[in-house]
Amino acid sequence: MRTPPAAALTALALLAAACGGTGTEGGGGPAGGGTFTYALPADPGVLDPATGVLSVTITTLSLAYDTLTRVTADGKIVPSLAERWTVEPDKVTFTLRKGATCSDGAPVIPSDVAAGVNHIADPATKSPVYGVLVPAGMKAEADDAAGTVTLSMPEPFSFILESTRLIYVVCGKGVEDRSLLARATSGSGPYRLTEAVPGDHYTFKVRREYAWGPPGSTVKDVPETVVLKVVPNEQTAANLLISGAVNGAVLYGPDRARLEATPGIGKKTVSEANGQFFYHQGDDRPTHDPAVRKALTQAVNLKELAGIASGGTGKPPTGLVLDPRPCQGDTVTGHVPAHVPAAAAAALDAAGWRAGPDGVRVKDGRRLTLRYLYGTTRGAGVQAAAEYLATAWRAAGAEVKLNGVIDTKLSESLNATQDWDVVWLPIGVPLPSQLVGFLSGPSAPKGANFAHVANDRYDELVAAATLKPAAEGCAQWLEAESALFENADLVPVTETTVLQASKGATYEQVAGLFSPTSIRLGG
Repeated sequence: MRTPPAAALTALALLAAACGGTGTEGGGGPAGGGTFTYALPADPGVLDPATGVLSVTITTLSLAYDTLTRVTADGKIVPSLAERWTVEPDKVTFTLRKGATCSDGAPVIPSDVAAGVNHIADPATKSPVYGVLVPAGMKAEADDAAGTVTLSMPEPFSFILESTRLIYVVCGKGVEDRSLLARATSGSGPYRLTEAVPGDHYTFKVRREYAWGPPGSTVKDVPETVVLKVVPNEQTAANLLISGAVNGAVLYGPDRARLEATPGIGKKTVSEANGQFFYHQGDDRPTHDPAVRKALTQAVNLKELAGIASGGTGKPPTGLVLDPRPCQGDTVTGHVPAHVPAAAAAALDAAGWRAGPDGVRVKDGRRLTLRYLYGTTRGAGVQAAAEYLATAWRAAGAEVKLNGVIDTKLSESLNATQDWDVVWLPIGVPLPSQLVGFLSGPSAPKGANFAHVANDRYDELVAAATLKPAAEGCAQWLEAESALFENADLVPVTETTVLQASKGATYEQVAGLFSPTSIRLGG
């Protein structure tokens, strides 16, 4: 299976989607008209679904595009643009709903679906969502006369049906001219983009003719207009919400406490992604040795680190995949090396790293130096976590150099220069298969395996699980995650939560995607 492009990794990590949850009721307002305004934490960039890997982009596109299937908050796959399907181990055939139209009035046909999938899979496209949102190796074939489209894989694939809930269907003029999609939409969803002002706002108008969504969905009472306002400063977003200038926002940092204490604000705490760090396992790195990785992990009180990194708002991590997970279970507890500083010191001694004159451990004339990389856009908690880790590892005899960088530099360091030894990197994906390219296979810069992970047990379990239907392979998918933690390939620290807040409106998001027909003004 071809691994996803390395560029996709950082995109997923920078803005992991707030998953699940329902905006609760706030103030009043009219139903079936008016404007719903939502604060985006960053500009979504180019709006072509073939390039949309940032969660802020995926959230934006969810207003205007349908997917073949949808997932409910409890993880159930339900019809959307497809009304039914038949699943085989290596393929799934969908029958599309009749009467669906694109925002430009063109009928939605199976060839539209096939063209979009094959465009992303085409190597010339260099799509960052290939191998992540569209499984590597997937091909599509349409039968317009029969109203069906078949998505196939070269061999059995666990999540061939589940993957389709993340593939946006481009239709109409956008199929023939993808350049139209940079600042516009060409989809069959409940809303269409009417104005795009990068860095400021994106305005959508409802399509009252929309009648082909998931069961029970209707645009009868949804707002006439949805405005996504770009508000990078979280304090500003909180102020706008309190004043009623915006109806919805997601808060990560200290301002969430202020909102939680404010009357009239709808509030729901939802999981976002794991706070976690990876060890670089390149041949020339001290953390190539699993004994060193385990010792460094034992030197850290992960419970204290979790509280610092999350500002006290996190939860104990139980896995690598976002809810609603297809495979339920705790892969973390009992599988991460426990905090035992004395054992860490003994293990480093046994591995040949002995304290030098200045206290820094040395082996074969080489100092135990760790370059710790983290993104500066993740807030004060991640900065404080870096300093806490540096203190713990210095106490164990390591020389630690902290390197906080902006997102573009983080991408360059991970995918090109590789100038790091440990990196704090949250990755949010809803399927375990979407992690495989990051945790195995070709290493960066040739592949997406940025940490040079080489875990034979993980590879064996994934290879076996991939060939089974999703539910039948779950035990092996879960065991594969645990194998990563036991080997200290990466260390899950906290399940990060965010506050999904609303005022004067209600709305639902699942895995970062709007359920557009759930949006209501008033309460």
